[in-house]
Amino acid sequence: MKLSVCMDALYKGRDFRESVNELKEIGYDTIEFWSWWQKDIEVVAAAVAEAGVSISTFCTKFTSLVDPTKRSVYLEGLVESIEVAKRLNCTKLISQVGQALEGVSREAQTQSLIEGLRACVPILEKEGVTLLIEPLNTRVNHQGYFLASSEEAFHIINEVGSPYVKILFDIYHQQITEGNVIANIRENIGLIGHFHAAGNPGRHELDNGELNYEQIFKAIDETGFEGHMGLEYFPLEEPQVGLRKLLK
Repeated sequence: MKLSVCMDALYKGRDFRESVNELKEIGYDTIEFWSWWQKDIEVVAAAVAEAGVSISTFCTKFTSLVDPTKRSVYLEGLVESIEVAKRLNCTKLISQVGQALEGVSREAQTQSLIEGLRACVPILEKEGVTLLIEPLNTRVNHQGYFLASSEEAFHIINEVGSPYVKILFDIYHQQITEGNVIANIRENIGLIGHFHAAGNPGRHELDNGELNYEQIFKAIDETGFEGHMGLEYFPLEEPQVGLRKLLK
């Protein structure tokens, strides 16, 4: 398992180039971020090239997948995002699924989500890009979001049935939603394409809270997972303090 630092969480509001150079000096060689359309992509490309780091993933455009009337807009956003990913030598994109729709059955929204993801598969296969679907907790941070349960998320990925569509398993979110983190990861590792980590409660440094990340990381390594663990937390101290601790 490799580590990836989320710039928009740990270095929010700071100069991108300086932050990337700091990460490289600390000892990290991979970053990720959220919305590409709020960044100067040429600046991003130049900064990672200068520092010699890679980009593990970033977000595709935020359009609902549970609303079938938005599907064409979603697919257009996916194509745009893939073009940016190619510019940045990135092969994974994060996707949220949208807010739950009022007056529409959960079954109908789930079916729209499955069909929407199936419509993405030919595009993803052609471009060699993996789409990472992210469940989020609805108790603390994302009230009204459609997909919270990892069990439901894994069911949806199985229904889609493509190696180009996987789950972003956010340990912070799933601890709040359901707990049982290590067992859920072990049982479904083949459907997971990326991880996110933060302490709970508070979403701060990994050693701040109830989660035993030493054991969680060990369990993930034992599965043979070769992807990235995205560090996506809001630091209480200067970013380099927690990042240096993790490397030790």
